[in-house]
Amino acid sequence: MFQPLEAAIGLRYTRARREKSFVSFISFASMIGIALGVIVLITVLSVMNGFEQAMRDRILGVLSHVTVSETDAQVANWQQRREELLKLEHVVAAAPFVEKQVMLNEGGSVQGAILEGVLPEFEKQTGNVSQHMMEGKGSFDQLVAGENNIILGVKLAESLKVDVGDSVTLLTPTAGADLGEIPILKQFNITGIFRVDLQQYDQGTVFVHMEDAASLFEMGDQVTGVRLRLNDLYKSRVVSDQVAATSGTDYWVSDWTRQNENFFKAIQLQKTMMFFLLGLIIAVAAFNLVSTLVMVVTDKGSDIAIFRTLGMTPRNVMKVFMVQGTLIGVIGTILGVIFGVLLAVNVDVIVPFLERIFNVNFISEDVYGISTLESVVRFSDVALIAIAALVLSMLATLYPSWKASRVQPAEALRYE
Repeated sequence: MFQPLEAAIGLRYTRARREKSFVSFISFASMIGIALGVIVLITVLSVMNGFEQAMRDRILGVLSHVTVSETDAQVANWQQRREELLKLEHVVAAAPFVEKQVMLNEGGSVQGAILEGVLPEFEKQTGNVSQHMMEGKGSFDQLVAGENNIILGVKLAESLKVDVGDSVTLLTPTAGADLGEIPILKQFNITGIFRVDLQQYDQGTVFVHMEDAASLFEMGDQVTGVRLRLNDLYKSRVVSDQVAATSGTDYWVSDWTRQNENFFKAIQLQKTMMFFLLGLIIAVAAFNLVSTLVMVVTDKGSDIAIFRTLGMTPRNVMKVFMVQGTLIGVIGTILGVIFGVLLAVNVDVIVPFLERIFNVNFISEDVYGISTLESVVRFSDVALIAIAALVLSMLATLYPSWKASRVQPAEALRYE
């Protein structure tokens, strides 16, 4: 099969003769270095993608895509407002809610929490907490108006040392006419315990029926706001802007990107920094490729001189060693992509296996807020990593190739 002369020679130099096996080993080491850099970068970015998606899914399981309330957090005639919001494009569900800060007491333990007063039939359409019940399956259906039932997060239940079937005392202040803040104490029966693997919610959120919450806080028929669920969560900014434009200044509108903006920006910043820091592994491997090609040029000095005497131009000589270096980079990148993707898609199996073997816990729930490691491989990340590795490999060939093109035949053959 026809091959350009430069490519044929470059491919031949990649496979050194037995007596030159050290050069071949150095080429192999450069190839493995590039592959390892690509593997590590793909795996780490995929794990960070998985962490971001897991956090987003868990957060949106408790929160909502868009939240609409009045500026004083008191929405009257919520039924009409809900029907109006359901007519908007992308809105598939809407649920009213009452939200207040309370204290929970059981025995000698007192814990603060956010109380969510919800209507179970609507809440299931906008959130997925009912799908994460550890105890009390179907307990959201047991949130019946007037029965004072409550659902707790698992960490909060552990702190209070309570379980399903126990009761807790809920304390909340209310404004008295003459006495200032008067605490209200009311008993609630625990019908369920949920776990969404988010520390702030497992530790500090409780659910009751909306009418029980409204009665407790003397809100009458008013609610704190209405939560919306969209058919595309990335349309939340568009929908929130639309609601704000049509509702006037009396309404306060927020969406999940604003409520957790700093958190997701921090994740993106970490991902960007990890890309550049771990990209240095590929850069080191590319630098090693420079030294490899310099050694090859030194070793092949007489060959270069003969090529020049046979009419090969300096540009042709450069192409020979650029082909050799690029081939090392291409093979290393391909191996890195293959094994990197395989490692990334199986990280949820490999990490638990290593934890059992070494009896360690790599993912601390108290630190990271999640108990399992997930990964999401994105084609854009893989493509960017592969392109970066190939570009660095090609750049690494420029100096050695230029050095080879500057070899003078008379000087190289003087002692031959």
